[in-house]
Amino acid sequence: MANERAEIQELTLEEVMGDRFGRYSKYIIQERALPDIRDGLKPVQRRILYAMFSEGNTNDKGFRKSAKTVGNVIGNFHPHGDSSVYEAMVRMSQDWKMKTPLVDMHGNNGSMDGDPPAAMRYTEARLSKIAEELLKDIDKETVDLVLNFDDTTNEPTVLPARFPNLLVNGATGISAGYATDIPPHNLKEVIDAAIYLVSHPNASIDKLMEFVKGPDFPTGGIIQGIKGLKSAYKTGKGKIVVRSKTEIETMRGGKEQIVITEVPYEVNKATLVRKMDEIRLNKKIEGIADVRDESDRTGLRIVIELKKDTPANGILMYMLKNTDLQVSYNLNMIAINERRPQQLGIREILTAYLKHKREIVEKRTRFLLQKDQTRSHIVEGLIKAISILDEVIKTIRESDNKSNAKDNLVKAFDFTVMQAEAIVSLQLYRLTNTDITQLQKEADELTKRMKGYNLILSDEKTLNNVIKTELKEIRTQYAQDRQTVIEDEIEEIKIEKEVLVAEEDVVVSVTKHGYFKRTSLRSYSASNPEEVGLKEGDYSLFTEKMSTLEQLVLFTSKGNVINRPVHEIPEIKWKDLGQHISQSINLEQNETIIAVFGLKEFSDQQRFVFMTREGYIKQTLASEYEPKRTYRSRSATAIKLKSATDECLSVYLIDDDSQLDVFLVTHLGFGLRYNLTEVSLVGSTASGVKSINLKKDDYVVNGIIFNPQEGNKSAMLVTHRGSVKKMNMREFDLISRAKRGLLVLRELKNKPHRVALVIGVEDKHDELTILTSKNKTQTILPKEYAFSDRYSNGSFILDEDSDGIPVDSYKSNVVLIEEEPKEN
Repeated sequence: MANERAEIQELTLEEVMGDRFGRYSKYIIQERALPDIRDGLKPVQRRILYAMFSEGNTNDKGFRKSAKTVGNVIGNFHPHGDSSVYEAMVRMSQDWKMKTPLVDMHGNNGSMDGDPPAAMRYTEARLSKIAEELLKDIDKETVDLVLNFDDTTNEPTVLPARFPNLLVNGATGISAGYATDIPPHNLKEVIDAAIYLVSHPNASIDKLMEFVKGPDFPTGGIIQGIKGLKSAYKTGKGKIVVRSKTEIETMRGGKEQIVITEVPYEVNKATLVRKMDEIRLNKKIEGIADVRDESDRTGLRIVIELKKDTPANGILMYMLKNTDLQVSYNLNMIAINERRPQQLGIREILTAYLKHKREIVEKRTRFLLQKDQTRSHIVEGLIKAISILDEVIKTIRESDNKSNAKDNLVKAFDFTVMQAEAIVSLQLYRLTNTDITQLQKEADELTKRMKGYNLILSDEKTLNNVIKTELKEIRTQYAQDRQTVIEDEIEEIKIEKEVLVAEEDVVVSVTKHGYFKRTSLRSYSASNPEEVGLKEGDYSLFTEKMSTLEQLVLFTSKGNVINRPVHEIPEIKWKDLGQHISQSINLEQNETIIAVFGLKEFSDQQRFVFMTREGYIKQTLASEYEPKRTYRSRSATAIKLKSATDECLSVYLIDDDSQLDVFLVTHLGFGLRYNLTEVSLVGSTASGVKSINLKKDDYVVNGIIFNPQEGNKSAMLVTHRGSVKKMNMREFDLISRAKRGLLVLRELKNKPHRVALVIGVEDKHDELTILTSKNKTQTILPKEYAFSDRYSNGSFILDEDSDGIPVDSYKSNVVLIEEEPKEN
């Protein structure tokens, strides 16, 4: 285009966004969020300390309003919001966050409860004594100074830092693509490690950890996990567990209380106490009488008062697991090194600090050497001038002015310009007899000092000794005892179920359609057992008295298992419907509950037997079906079905398979019996083995596990035409697994019978209700039926055309549960 302007660039949005965000990221990484590895400070912290030092707001002087310091920092060095500057200043004064606070503050500077500090117009502050050690020698050209944001003054790029502040006070920060979390450490331990590293630059992590035992939090606590600690010190990344320091005290009346005297680093105490009290109020566990915060000026103290006969250790374990009494702490030691963010281990951090320290000592020594050389040169001129004092005075008196006098002294006596300046500026009282002696003494002292400076600069060993000496001085002056205890192993938290749940006997009910509930014995006793809440067409699959400490295990037609601790089952009146399992677990389409069991424990002495429609069978230990971590929201695999059309038909819980037989019946009328020992023991996700050899269009209707030594178990067969017959399974021929089996019905040429239902029954007690496809029911009493042979088709109880085909059955016996008599 003709009107294009040369100064306008055409750039794609992608280029512009990438370039601008790249610059922004570089800025916040280097200039905002991450600490410098040398002095351990972020820019805002460094600017606050330097501003206070420049204004003389030091430890040996009085406090000044925080607002004055904040305004000075914003106006000269850090052109950002005052709240961010004040928050950084306050944090540096909080002794529960900083191992060695860098700012002394008068007034409210917040609390461990998360209370905000008073406004900056109310608080006063000054540098702490140890903070001045970070700034010491900054006036000796030890660090580079750069222009501030408006070029009106200079600010340091790093502080001289006479101790390894990054490890001592730690650091946290989130940047673009980087986050750092360096815990505070014990100053004495860190300096001891640094001193050792001066002489042994290739020291191993194990050796350094003999000095630095681990983080030393200002809030104390207990660290567990030496393995994670070692990983962090080696690579810069690792995980540890931080636990509160607790003790169990015995009170009068046989009661106990848990006393917490130290909490994990950066845990909000008020939130912790509130969370523990909510556990008490919501009765998530029984036995807590009160939770109190008794902290005062003497120290932290939280008390969990327990009721009589409550297991204190069990309550403590629960609190450790479910509150911030114990937390995981992830070390992620990232700092700016050589103007780049790097993840570094403890040796690299200390090595970088010692390199910085060495540069500081060398620069300071050169500065002092240059200063003494200048003074030595002047003293030399003054001594020479006093030795020819009369000639010097005569020359000065004959000069026109000061400038002329300096020129004349240079020409007449070979003084340098610097020496001539010192001579003409000399005061008359200095021309006494004693001054020559003092000058000579000063000259000797200067020579001695310069010799020492030159030795430091030329000899590595001497330089190292200076570094060690200065570190030892800091250690002697500021060393503190370790507060945090280190333990090698992470203790596994085991919570006894008795602690979590108050033991109580209840009635648990599960229906075929998936409604379940628990009912107190009182509610059950006040109702008739027949009045259980049911939808039309639904029936009870499981009704038993159970303890709240037991587990309910439900198996579905899709081969899944659902776990529910009894105490987590919703408590609902006996007459009410109950809660549907799908409110917490997603069921597949057409997935139904087929079997329910109540267990006290998941034992290796018991096993489940599964049988499927397409002819598979397996045994699996009960222990394989312990609740998984996600048991509340999803089911787990009980048996892996081979195809989408297969389904689990029946599940049995057995103690020993040596005396048990399997009896299977197929739709086309084949029956097979064999010993259960032929079925191998496999895992929960296995499919099992072939149970029967099926014809092409055949499928298993049901399978029954029975003990042939006991004569009270029979099989009721119901055909699709509504015929029923009872079979004695003990008299059925014993064959072997995976065979075709024998016919259990007489084959008819016209309208042959096909098996619709197979039910195992107890002759004397059971009552069966048959459900049809037309929602009709028919009740039968097995004891009224005689045993039939394999060639009988039984007797009709339903008409296929008018009543429909039998599709389901259940035992309609009313379960009577009586409350046990209470002891006197």
